[in-house]
Amino acid sequence: MANVTIVKPGFGAGISRRTRWRLLRGRSIELLSLVGGLAIWELMGWALGQPWLPPFSRVLRALADMIASGAILGNLLSSLQMLAIGLAISLALGLSIGALMGYYRGVEETIDVFVHALLIAPTMALAPIFFVLFGLTDSTRVALIIVYALPIIIINTSTGVRASDERLMEMARSFGANDFQIIRRILLPASLPIMFAGIRLGVGRGVKGMINGEMLIALVGLGALAQKFGGQFDTVKVVAVALVVLVVALVADGIVDFLESRYTAWVG
Repeated sequence: MANVTIVKPGFGAGISRRTRWRLLRGRSIELLSLVGGLAIWELMGWALGQPWLPPFSRVLRALADMIASGAILGNLLSSLQMLAIGLAISLALGLSIGALMGYYRGVEETIDVFVHALLIAPTMALAPIFFVLFGLTDSTRVALIIVYALPIIIINTSTGVRASDERLMEMARSFGANDFQIIRRILLPASLPIMFAGIRLGVGRGVKGMINGEMLIALVGLGALAQKFGGQFDTVKVVAVALVVLVVALVADGIVDFLESRYTAWVG
């Protein structure tokens, strides 16, 4: 009898050659678009000669000087540390609460209004409350990141769980699966595409929360550095800090994109 290899599906399923080629082609187009945008920025900066649009080369020189002086690295590490903590807490709470809201109607009816209120409310209005509660500490920065990122992760996760195939749950119950097993082994894997959309949005909102909190409350981090140079009317250095923030956001989005392409390859 010929040997038969059984491949078990799972989260770690490999990416096909066709999928890898599609991702590589997409990245190449994105890279060319980025290079073209930077070239236009450089030309427009020199052509217009306006202080609000410094040429890209001047921004790079200012950024290199700040890196050499150590002004960027320490603040960058501080911001990344708070961002990582805030997003980790947001993911843990968002996926758990979202799964419970999607599976249990009573949980959704109880807290849905509060989740949507956090989503649509002007988040920066909560900053003074966090400042009163935690003072000028890292807890204030983390709390603001969580408030920015958490609601959208909860909503997308609950939506993905509710959209899961009812027949899969019925079959699992017929084999004696309990609620925890159904959520962990059926609902969460089935809702991964919608869930990752929420995670992507949550990461972007978390970066905004990090910068806003540092600009208005904290005395350290990239936001505080941008606030300092803005007060000095140093547009070149403000744009240089903004460029670092943009790179942080793109790297975070790239990490989410990589995980999404790996764990949802079965969708295509």
